[in-house]
Amino acid sequence: MHAALCVCSLVPSLALGTRVVVLMHRRERSKTTATAHLAALALEHLEIRIHGDPARPIDVADLLTGERRALLLFPTETASVLTPEYLARDDRPVTLIVPDGNWGQARRMPKRIAGLSELPAITLPDGEPSRYQLRHEPVQGGLATYEAISRALGIIEGPSVRQALDKPFDAMVARTLSTRGRRKPPAG
Repeated sequence: MHAALCVCSLVPSLALGTRVVVLMHRRERSKTTATAHLAALALEHLEIRIHGDPARPIDVADLLTGERRALLLFPTETASVLTPEYLARDDRPVTLIVPDGNWGQARRMPKRIAGLSELPAITLPDGEPSRYQLRHEPVQGGLATYEAISRALGIIEGPSVRQALDKPFDAMVARTLSTRGRRKPPAG
């Protein structure tokens, strides 16, 4: 992003009880439209692990210890809808594991990363469509990684967390679109 359009001043610094671990496909890492890096700036307890490097296989064993409730955020056919009622069934702190890549890459991660397929999968409740206009979502209801994290944390941690996270995301999208000649950047 051009320095004049940087959203860094809008990014909150949130230390939440929820730990977020993004399993980023190696091809996603260098894309300028990748959003997990922005989430890492906003969330003190967010970690990005790179998947797909044959020389360095990804390991998630430390996430499966049982001390925390590990949940895989991906809309599988058997995923439970993330709601306050769902969360109330287990009072352990949550580790939210989020596959990051295109739909095919993200869909294959539970099969390719040992232990991931054993985790309970969760999906977000139906809501407003994605505001991410920088990439085309091939799946109905698809969201950018940042949006999915923000919406999930809005349920887990409370709506004020989502509001704080949505502000820099919306500004980043609007400012990036302005560099493509599609919109004027917002003031402030």
